[in-house]
Amino acid sequence: MKSEKLQKVLASRGLGSRREMERWIQAGRVLVDGRIAMLGQRVTETENIKVDGQELAPRKMTPPRALLMNKRVGTIVSAAPADNLASVFDELPVLAGGRWISVGRLDVNTSGLLLFVNDGLLAHRLMHPSTGIDREYAVRVEGKLEDAGMEQLKSGVTIDGEIGRFSDIRYYNGHGSNHWYHVVLMEGRNREVRLLFASQGVKVTRLKRVRFGPVVLPSSLRRGQLMEIGPDDVRRLCDLMGVKYVKSGPDKTKKLNVGNSVLIPYPGLAAPTSHRN
Repeated sequence: MKSEKLQKVLASRGLGSRREMERWIQAGRVLVDGRIAMLGQRVTETENIKVDGQELAPRKMTPPRALLMNKRVGTIVSAAPADNLASVFDELPVLAGGRWISVGRLDVNTSGLLLFVNDGLLAHRLMHPSTGIDREYAVRVEGKLEDAGMEQLKSGVTIDGEIGRFSDIRYYNGHGSNHWYHVVLMEGRNREVRLLFASQGVKVTRLKRVRFGPVVLPSSLRRGQLMEIGPDDVRRLCDLMGVKYVKSGPDKTKKLNVGNSVLIPYPGLAAPTSHRN
C-alpha cells in the first residue's frame, strides 16, 4: 500500500499549507494511531489520524478553487486575532469541508494581490522556491535611483547577512520627489523590497503586489474587493504546478462572482481552453 508523508496528507485535506502542517506536527497536535506523530512520518490509508483530538475525515474529491483579493493597507494576512487590525480571512466565504490557504503573505503596510486556494498541495507548490514562481510589485519611493543603483539592486546587496536582489527592476514614472518602479522577486522575504530600496538611500512610501507568477491583479478589482478565479484558470494553474485537477465533487459552497481570466502568458502555462485547436 502506498504511503505518503504525513504533512502532505494533512495539506491535501485542506487543513493548511505543507509548511504549516509541519509546524502542527512539531507542536504535537497530530496523533497517528494514538501516538504523537513525528515530522516526516509516512502514513497509509489504514492509520487513524487525529488533529487536535478530531479524527481526520476521508479526503473529499472537491474541485480546487482559488480566490483573488486586492488587499487593503492596514489588514493582516493571519487568521489569528490582532489588536485593532482586521484580518483578510474575515472577508473570505465559508468553505464547506475545508479551509482557505493564503499563497504567501503581505505585511500590514503592503496592498495588492493576494491569492487563496483550498488545496494544500497547490498552495505549497505555488509558494515553494523550487518552482520558480516570481512576484511583481509596484513601488513608490521618495527620491530616484541612479542607473548604478538599479544595477546594484539587480546584482545583489547584503541584507541581514543574506544576499537580496531583484530579478528585474524598471522605472515606471514620477514627478517631484515621488517616483514609481516595478520590481520582480523570486522569493518574498519579510520587508525585502523596502530593505533593498533602503540600501540605496531611498524610502518606500507605497508598496503594492500586482502579479504572482501568471496571476495578475485586474485593474477593475478595487481595494478590499474579492473575486473567484474561473475553473479554466484554476485548471491551468494546477497543470502548471503538477497538481491533479478534479472536475467535479461534493463542494456545495456558494460561489463568488467569477470574472474574466486573470492569467497572462507564462513559461509552462497551457493556453486557455477556448484558444486550443
